[in-house]
Amino acid sequence: MLAARNLAKTYDSLGGTVHALRGIDFELARGDFVVLLGPSGSGKSTLLNVLGGLDRPTAGRLLFGDTDIARLDERGLTRYRRHHIGFVFQAYNLLSSLTAVENVALGAIGAQHPLAPEAALDLVGIGGLGDRFPAELSGGEQQRVAVARAIAKQPALLLCDEPTGALDSKTGAVVLEAIDAVNRQFATATVLVTHNAVIAAMADRVVHLADGGIVRIEDNAARASARELSW
Repeated sequence: MLAARNLAKTYDSLGGTVHALRGIDFELARGDFVVLLGPSGSGKSTLLNVLGGLDRPTAGRLLFGDTDIARLDERGLTRYRRHHIGFVFQAYNLLSSLTAVENVALGAIGAQHPLAPEAALDLVGIGGLGDRFPAELSGGEQQRVAVARAIAKQPALLLCDEPTGALDSKTGAVVLEAIDAVNRQFATATVLVTHNAVIAAMADRVVHLADGGIVRIEDNAARASARELSW
Protein backbone atom coordinates (compact mmCIF):
# COMPACT_ATOMS: atom_id res chain seq x y z
CA MET A 1 0.00 0.00 0.00
CA LEU A 2 2.81 2.40 0.93
CA ALA A 3 6.48 2.08 0.07
CA ALA A 4 9.39 4.32 1.09
CA ARG A 5 12.37 4.19 -1.25
CA ASN A 6 15.65 5.75 -0.10
CA LEU A 7 13.85 8.60 1.70
CA ALA A 8 16.08 11.38 2.99
CA LYS A 9 15.30 14.62 4.82
CA THR A 10 17.82 17.34 5.58
CA TYR A 11 17.54 20.69 7.30
CA ASP A 12 19.93 23.62 7.21
CA SER A 13 20.81 25.06 10.61
CA LEU A 14 23.40 27.44 12.03
CA GLY A 15 25.48 24.42 12.95
CA GLY A 16 25.35 22.98 9.42
CA THR A 17 23.18 20.43 7.67
CA VAL A 18 21.01 18.18 9.84
CA HIS A 19 20.28 14.74 8.39
CA ALA A 20 16.88 13.94 9.91
CA LEU A 21 16.31 10.92 7.63
CA ARG A 22 18.98 8.89 5.87
CA GLY A 23 18.00 6.44 3.12
CA ILE A 24 14.80 5.05 4.62
CA ASP A 25 13.40 1.92 2.92
CA PHE A 26 10.36 -0.01 4.11
CA GLU A 27 6.90 -1.11 3.02
CA LEU A 28 3.48 -1.05 4.60
CA ALA A 29 0.57 -3.30 3.60
CA ARG A 30 -3.13 -3.06 4.42
CA GLY A 31 -3.73 -4.16 8.02
CA ASP A 32 -0.09 -3.84 9.11
CA PHE A 33 0.68 -2.51 12.58
CA VAL A 34 4.19 -1.02 12.62
CA VAL A 35 5.94 0.61 15.57
CA LEU A 36 8.73 3.13 14.97
CA LEU A 37 11.03 2.77 17.97
CA GLY A 38 14.02 4.87 18.92
CA PRO A 39 15.36 7.60 21.19
CA SER A 40 14.61 11.31 20.83
CA GLY A 41 16.21 12.71 17.69
CA SER A 42 16.26 9.36 15.88
CA GLY A 43 13.93 10.57 13.11
CA LYS A 44 10.70 8.87 14.22
CA SER A 45 8.41 11.90 14.08
CA THR A 46 10.07 13.24 10.93
CA LEU A 47 9.42 9.95 9.17
CA LEU A 48 5.81 9.92 10.39
CA ASN A 49 5.27 13.47 9.09
CA VAL A 50 6.71 12.52 5.69
CA LEU A 51 4.52 9.41 5.49
CA GLY A 52 1.48 11.55 6.27
CA GLY A 53 2.23 14.28 3.77
CA LEU A 54 2.85 16.91 6.46
CA ASP A 55 6.46 17.25 5.34
CA ARG A 56 8.32 16.57 2.11
CA PRO A 57 11.41 14.41 1.77
CA THR A 58 14.52 16.05 0.41
CA ALA A 59 15.23 12.97 -1.72
CA GLY A 60 13.76 9.56 -2.43
CA ARG A 61 10.28 8.30 -3.29
CA LEU A 62 7.14 7.64 -1.26
CA LEU A 63 4.71 5.49 -3.22
CA PHE A 64 1.05 5.26 -2.24
CA GLY A 65 -0.15 2.73 -4.77
CA ASP A 66 1.15 4.16 -8.04
CA THR A 67 1.33 7.75 -6.78
CA ASP A 68 4.62 9.27 -5.65
CA ILE A 69 3.53 11.41 -2.70
CA ALA A 70 6.91 13.16 -2.69
CA ARG A 71 6.11 14.68 -6.09
CA LEU A 72 2.61 16.01 -5.34
CA ASP A 73 1.87 19.73 -5.21
CA GLU A 74 0.20 21.27 -2.15
CA ARG A 75 -3.30 20.58 -3.46
CA GLY A 76 -2.40 16.95 -4.09
CA LEU A 77 -0.94 16.58 -0.61
CA THR A 78 -4.11 18.07 0.89
CA ARG A 79 -6.24 15.50 -0.97
CA TYR A 80 -3.91 12.71 0.16
CA ARG A 81 -4.23 13.75 3.81
CA ARG A 82 -7.98 14.38 3.60
CA HIS A 83 -8.93 11.09 1.98
CA HIS A 84 -6.32 8.60 3.15
CA ILE A 85 -4.60 9.67 6.39
CA GLY A 86 -5.76 9.78 10.01
CA PHE A 87 -3.51 11.49 12.56
CA VAL A 88 -3.32 10.99 16.34
CA PHE A 89 -0.83 13.15 18.24
CA GLN A 90 0.34 13.33 21.84
CA ALA A 91 -1.63 16.56 22.24
CA TYR A 92 -5.32 15.82 21.80
CA ASN A 93 -5.98 18.96 19.71
CA LEU A 94 -9.71 18.93 20.40
CA LEU A 95 -11.78 22.07 19.94
CA SER A 96 -12.95 23.08 23.41
CA SER A 97 -16.16 24.68 22.15
CA LEU A 98 -17.35 21.45 20.48
CA THR A 99 -18.70 18.28 22.07
CA ALA A 100 -16.96 14.95 21.58
CA VAL A 101 -19.34 13.92 18.78
CA GLU A 102 -18.91 17.32 17.09
CA ASN A 103 -15.11 17.02 17.26
CA VAL A 104 -15.33 13.60 15.62
CA ALA A 105 -17.73 14.86 12.95
CA LEU A 106 -15.27 17.63 12.13
CA GLY A 107 -12.60 15.05 11.32
CA ALA A 108 -14.84 13.36 8.78
CA ILE A 109 -15.61 16.46 6.71
CA GLY A 110 -14.69 15.84 3.08
CA ALA A 111 -14.14 12.11 3.61
CA GLN A 112 -15.26 9.77 0.86
CA HIS A 113 -16.69 7.02 3.10
CA PRO A 114 -17.05 8.45 6.63
CA LEU A 115 -18.20 6.57 9.68
CA ALA A 116 -21.03 8.05 11.71
CA PRO A 117 -19.39 9.98 14.58
CA GLU A 118 -21.37 7.96 17.11
CA ALA A 119 -20.09 4.72 15.57
CA ALA A 120 -16.49 5.97 15.77
CA LEU A 121 -16.94 6.82 19.46
CA ASP A 122 -18.49 3.39 20.09
CA LEU A 123 -15.49 1.75 18.46
CA VAL A 124 -13.08 3.39 20.92
CA GLY A 125 -15.30 2.61 23.91
CA ILE A 126 -16.81 5.99 24.78
CA GLY A 127 -20.09 5.93 22.90
CA GLY A 128 -21.95 7.33 25.89
CA LEU A 129 -19.82 10.48 26.16
CA GLY A 130 -20.63 12.11 22.83
CA ASP A 131 -22.42 15.09 24.35
CA ARG A 132 -19.56 16.05 26.68
CA PHE A 133 -17.10 18.85 26.05
CA PRO A 134 -13.33 18.19 26.25
CA ALA A 135 -13.09 19.90 29.66
CA GLU A 136 -15.56 17.33 30.99
CA LEU A 137 -13.43 14.38 29.87
CA SER A 138 -10.34 12.76 31.36
CA GLY A 139 -7.07 12.75 29.46
CA GLY A 140 -7.58 9.18 28.30
CA GLU A 141 -11.13 9.95 27.17
CA GLN A 142 -9.94 13.00 25.24
CA GLN A 143 -7.29 10.92 23.49
CA ARG A 144 -9.90 8.33 22.56
CA VAL A 145 -12.01 11.11 21.07
CA ALA A 146 -8.92 12.08 19.06
CA VAL A 147 -8.58 8.47 17.86
CA ALA A 148 -12.27 8.41 16.91
CA ARG A 149 -11.84 11.66 15.00
CA ALA A 150 -8.89 10.21 13.10
CA ILE A 151 -10.71 7.03 12.09
CA ALA A 152 -14.09 8.62 11.32
CA LYS A 153 -12.96 9.18 7.72
CA GLN A 154 -12.01 5.46 7.51
CA PRO A 155 -8.44 6.27 6.47
CA ALA A 156 -6.18 3.82 4.70
CA LEU A 157 -3.37 4.80 7.07
CA LEU A 158 -3.51 5.75 10.76
CA LEU A 159 -0.43 7.62 12.03
CA CYS A 160 0.06 7.94 15.78
CA ASP A 161 2.83 10.12 17.26
CA GLU A 162 3.43 9.22 20.93
CA PRO A 163 -0.33 8.90 21.57
CA THR A 164 0.20 7.76 25.17
CA GLY A 165 3.09 10.09 26.00
CA ALA A 166 0.98 12.36 28.23
CA LEU A 167 -0.90 9.50 29.94
CA ASP A 168 -0.21 7.13 32.83
CA SER A 169 0.34 3.48 31.92
CA LYS A 170 -3.20 2.32 32.81
CA THR A 171 -4.88 5.07 30.80
CA GLY A 172 -2.35 4.65 28.00
CA ALA A 173 -3.23 0.96 27.73
CA VAL A 174 -6.90 1.87 27.22
CA VAL A 175 -5.96 4.25 24.39
CA LEU A 176 -3.74 1.60 22.80
CA GLU A 177 -6.63 -0.88 22.99
CA ALA A 178 -8.70 1.58 20.95
CA ILE A 179 -5.96 1.92 18.31
CA ASP A 180 -5.49 -1.84 18.25
CA ALA A 181 -9.24 -2.36 17.77
CA VAL A 182 -9.31 0.01 14.81
CA ASN A 183 -6.38 -1.79 13.19
CA ARG A 184 -7.87 -5.24 13.64
CA GLN A 185 -11.50 -4.42 12.78
CA PHE A 186 -10.92 -2.20 9.74
CA ALA A 187 -7.51 -3.52 8.61
CA THR A 188 -6.30 0.06 8.83
CA ALA A 189 -2.55 0.16 8.28
CA THR A 190 -1.16 1.72 11.46
CA VAL A 191 2.19 3.32 12.23
CA LEU A 192 2.84 4.26 15.85
CA VAL A 193 5.82 6.28 17.07
CA THR A 194 7.09 5.59 20.58
CA HIS A 195 10.22 5.46 22.69
CA ASN A 196 8.57 2.85 24.95
CA ALA A 197 9.88 -0.60 24.03
CA VAL A 198 6.97 -2.28 25.84
CA ILE A 199 4.50 -0.98 23.24
CA ALA A 200 6.52 -2.65 20.48
CA ALA A 201 4.99 -6.00 21.48
CA MET A 202 1.71 -4.86 19.86
CA ALA A 203 3.28 -4.52 16.43
CA ASP A 204 3.55 -6.85 13.46
CA ARG A 205 6.91 -5.20 12.76
CA VAL A 206 9.20 -2.95 14.77
CA VAL A 207 11.37 -0.47 12.88
CA HIS A 208 14.34 0.59 15.04
CA LEU A 209 15.66 4.05 14.17
CA ALA A 210 18.81 5.90 15.21
CA ASP A 211 20.39 9.07 13.83
CA GLY A 212 17.84 9.26 11.02
CA GLY A 213 18.40 5.75 9.68
CA ILE A 214 16.91 2.30 10.12
CA VAL A 215 19.07 0.16 12.36
CA ARG A 216 17.00 -3.00 11.91
CA ILE A 217 13.45 -4.20 11.28
CA GLU A 218 12.07 -6.97 13.49
CA ASP A 219 9.09 -9.16 12.61
CA ASN A 220 6.86 -10.04 15.55
CA ALA A 221 5.34 -13.48 15.13
CA ALA A 222 3.39 -13.27 18.41
CA ARG A 223 1.72 -9.89 18.30
CA ALA A 224 0.23 -8.96 21.69
CA SER A 225 -2.91 -7.03 22.46
CA ALA A 226 -2.71 -3.86 24.53
CA ARG A 227 -4.14 -5.71 27.53
CA GLU A 228 -1.28 -8.23 27.40
CA LEU A 229 1.49 -5.63 27.65
CA SER A 230 3.68 -5.81 30.75
CA TRP A 231 4.03 -2.25 31.96
